[in-house]
Amino acid sequence: MEKVVKVLSRAVPLPHEDIDTDQIIPARFLKATSREGFGENLFRDWRYNSDNSPKANFVLNDTAYEGSILVAGKNFGCGSSREHAAWALYDYGFRVVVSSFFADIFKGNALNNGLLPVQVSEGFLEELMETIILIPGTKVEVDLVNQSISFNGFIESFEVNPYKKECLINGYDDIDYLVSIKNEIEAFEKQAITI
Repeated sequence: MEKVVKVLSRAVPLPHEDIDTDQIIPARFLKATSREGFGENLFRDWRYNSDNSPKANFVLNDTAYEGSILVAGKNFGCGSSREHAAWALYDYGFRVVVSSFFADIFKGNALNNGLLPVQVSEGFLEELMETIILIPGTKVEVDLVNQSISFNGFIESFEVNPYKKECLINGYDDIDYLVSIKNEIEAFEKQAITI
């Protein structure tokens, strides 16, 4: 996985609440088992008409908005537990999703796949959403080391699991993390055998 230490980017506003995993990646696209290729069908039914032409009024089709940070409404990632939702967001190019609340399973899947869910207060989210809608070029900085998100002089801290924070900063999945502490594991095993 790519390391996530600090992300400074323009942001994409998606001011809808209760965005579920079937909206993020519809079930009919879940046939593949590798993580690649899901980004092209991210928000498929919102992005495209039935003839596969892009819907002009959907934010991902609006050239004014771009970046690696998605800013969404409350209760993002609810619904089924499909890991493919995190895969689709990551494959599309997002590295951070900001919301005032995440569904627990989605949050875990995101952290396991190199996507940082940043949970902020409703007031901060509202200010951020309004700003990036009105000023599409607004830069947002997410600093994982210091666990802060900021834009235009506004700043807020966020919580993240310490283990997952370490994994994201180093670009580790769970196996990579175990390999990184191999010497410590071997030393512990030797100590356990002698006891």
